Amino acid sequence: MKFLRPRLQPIDVQSAALWGVAATTTALWIVQPFDWIKKTFLEKPEAEGQ
Repeated sequence: MKFLRPRLQPIDVQSAALWGVAATTTALWIVQPFDWIKKTFLEKPEAEGQ
């Protein structure tokens, strides 16, 4: 008997993306690198020599 390979359905892609977002959110919640994020992305870099 030949086993049929299931085709990739759009719901599978959506589910994988949702799990990825959930895993990333959980990792950020556990680590909570808010100081690093604020320093890296939100604060303006100070000009050197002033």
